[in-house]
This record gives sequence, C-alpha cells and structure tokens, in this order.
Amino acid sequence: MDFITIRDFRSASVWDRLSKQDEMVLTNNGRPAALVLTIADGNFEEILSSVRQAKAMRALNSMRMEAAERGFLSEEEIESEIQAYRREKRAKRA
Repeated sequence: MDFITIRDFRSASVWDRLSKQDEMVLTNNGRPAALVLTIADGNFEEILSSVRQAKAMRALNSMRMEAAERGFLSEEEIESEIQAYRREKRAKRA
C-alpha cells in the first residue's frame, strides 16, 4: 500500500498510481489521515456500506475491550440499573 502526502495528492500521477493499487493512505504531517479507495462503476453504495460496517465493528470491539477492562456488571447490578431507570421514568410521568 502506498502512502502519499496531502501536498502530493494534487498531482495527476496519484490517480495513475491509485488505479493500479486500488488503495492509498493519505498522510498529514507524516501521520495516516485518510484511506483513499478506487470505486468501480456502480459499487459506491456497496463499498461505503462495507467501510461503515468495518468502522462499526471496530467501535464495538473497542467498547467490548473497555468493558472487559472495567469489569462486567453482575446480574444484580444490571437488575438494579433497570429498576432505577423504571422508577425514574415513572416519576417523570407523574
């Protein structure tokens, strides 16, 4: 995979390189900033959906890891949270 700076991204040769490699990493101050992908005719929605799904899975995995590090709630703690929410909701209705 090629890395290319934002400054070099304006160059016409970038598009030739991209068409040969299908993906490039756009860097800003030496750090990855964006992933540039080629999109074949008619595949935009499919590719966009795949990218969004991958981002969502990454976020979910991150949340799972964070929860595991903090420790999971016991069944009693979960039930207590549910009851507290229900009491709060009932109080708002009244």
